[in-house]
Order: sequence, then structure tokens, then C-alpha cells
Amino acid sequence: MKETFEERLQRLEEIGEILRDGAVPLDKAADLFQEGVTLAQKLEAELRSIEKKVEMVINNEGGLEESPVLELFPELDEG
Repeated sequence: MKETFEERLQRLEEIGEILRDGAVPLDKAADLFQEGVTLAQKLEAELRSIEKKVEMVINNEGGLEESPVLELFPELDEG
């Protein structure tokens, strides 16, 4: 069964925590880093695809006067 977006995002967060802790050997850390980069690239591509779908729906609905504010990851906007 294919993992959901949320499951893959959770795995990426787990990898980040493991790497930040610094308690893994260097070779394991390198493997985890590579897994994390791969996950991040796939998640980003999926988000871009969904964003395009949302834009198509908005444009097909005759457009909106204002762009919608989705706030999918508000913690990233906090700077």
C-alpha cells in the first residue's frame, strides 16, 4: 500500500529529529540524509501538482477576485 502524503511528511520529520539529535553513526546519518532529501523532493513535487490542480479549479470557476489563502504550512511563514 502506498504511503500517504502525511505519512511521508511524518517520516521526513522523524529523519530530521534523528539527525538533529546526532546520536547515529556517520554512515547511518548519510543514509538518513539521502532518504530525507528524496522524500522532500517527492513531497515538494506532489505539493506543486496539487497547487496546479487548485489553480485550475479556481480558474474554471470563473476566477476569484482575491487569491485564496490556503495556509497549508503556516509555521513556515513565521520566518
